[in-house]
Amino acid sequence: MEHIVKTTLGKVRGYERDGMIEYLGIPYAKPPVGPLRFKRSVLHDVWNEVFDAKEYGPAPIQYNNGTVIGDEDCLTVNVQRPCEGEHLPVMIYIYGGGYNTGYSADEMYRGEAFARDGILFFSFNYRTNVLGFYDFTTYPGCEDFDSNCGLSDQILAMNWIHENIEAFGGDLSRVTIFGESAGGASVINMLACPGVKGTFTQAIAQSGLPNCVMTHQTARENIDLFLQGMNWTEKDLPRLRVEDPRLFLAGNEYMAARQQYKNPGMFLPGPIQDDLMPVRPIDAIRSGSADGIRLIIGSNMHEGTMFVHPENTGFPNSWTMITQMMEKNGHADALPQIVGFYHPSSHDSFTLFRDSAKSMASSIPPLTGDVRQIGGDPFIRFATDYAFEMPAVKVAAAQKQFTDDVWMYRYELVTKSGIATGWKASHAFELPAVFVKRDHPFAHFVFDGEPEEVFDKISEEMHGTWVRFAKEGQPGDEWDRFTGADSPVRIFDRDTRTERLDRRHLMEIWGDMRFYES
Repeated sequence: MEHIVKTTLGKVRGYERDGMIEYLGIPYAKPPVGPLRFKRSVLHDVWNEVFDAKEYGPAPIQYNNGTVIGDEDCLTVNVQRPCEGEHLPVMIYIYGGGYNTGYSADEMYRGEAFARDGILFFSFNYRTNVLGFYDFTTYPGCEDFDSNCGLSDQILAMNWIHENIEAFGGDLSRVTIFGESAGGASVINMLACPGVKGTFTQAIAQSGLPNCVMTHQTARENIDLFLQGMNWTEKDLPRLRVEDPRLFLAGNEYMAARQQYKNPGMFLPGPIQDDLMPVRPIDAIRSGSADGIRLIIGSNMHEGTMFVHPENTGFPNSWTMITQMMEKNGHADALPQIVGFYHPSSHDSFTLFRDSAKSMASSIPPLTGDVRQIGGDPFIRFATDYAFEMPAVKVAAAQKQFTDDVWMYRYELVTKSGIATGWKASHAFELPAVFVKRDHPFAHFVFDGEPEEVFDKISEEMHGTWVRFAKEGQPGDEWDRFTGADSPVRIFDRDTRTERLDRRHLMEIWGDMRFYES
């Protein structure tokens, strides 16, 4: 039996594998090459022959374990569905990777477990790093470049999927978008972007970074470092049009290694505030941009262990850097409360630092060993709260004004490996459970030394809850709705439970402080 579906662009042939039907590597946009490089994505031309959707398309260009992978021509959609059934609940996954890496063919992000559970599963590629999220529009000679190329890919893919859900057997009234890290941030962006309104009904944001949004001016802070890394001046920028984009990765790596030391607390290049995203996501959601959308949002207990390092750190790793971050953004007055919250014993040392020219780092009791190994490390907790937990509570509170259907979670499972390595319940550690990927190398790392029942149980809790939410519009009777900063939160752990977490003090400490927004 042939599995041919008629899409808005033409017919596609799928293949039955392992009890499901897959349609892989369907092009949704014209190849963003030649004159379309650094241009927003354009809908693919209609095709006349049946497109053979047999395998995943290439990844966007990026480094992967030290090797360059991918291709400029990367804008494809994938579909996985059970062999039987119509009007299926739909889930659309947006991969993470700091807007810098990631691709839908990654074994971790394949949706077999969702298809097995009766879900119509979509994923898609979008451009990453230099080709996707660098904004060159304010530089001489680049005025005809577009901003938000990667975001435009996401918006076009979401609209293509929306127009073709019913053709693949999906239910337009049950469409859940979900993603982790930059994918979680992308989910939050979708709540804010006018161009996707009406394409989904509910959302799950895992460990998103809602404030990873640039202005045209703040984007230059990172791009100037890219120029240094390329040994270019602004006069060299026309080379972006014609040179092999794999060469640009060297400048991107240079930027990523140095940007925290130039602007502590700034995010890697991400979406720009422009016509595609006119209002910063949290502010847009506060104004009702996602009115009626049901939302699950949460983070992991020790997100910061993946980012805070003694060298080449991804977030501030000293009081010196935190001081620079606060002062650069006009929040010097808030420094005592920040220091007091994250390092209570340092209050007096902090005062001494303000009265002298001493380094902030030297005025704090010295930390020994790798920063990641110290569980209560203030800089890890600072990064976790600054980038993930505090803004997630703000998103939940913003959306709560427009729907009662908001739920929060926190992933707290610390495995034996998490203890041995010092990573604890770090960023992305929930992904093997969400996708039920017991045999993925990352799952082996996270669950090393644990009995199989631990993985089975946490997978049943997370994956099972996500599926229930997609099917029924609510995650289960044992998970109470979000009510505010002092609120029920679902704790995913060895013994998953709902607990009341009082985060009022955390939210008071951070208030409405804003960073790198102008």
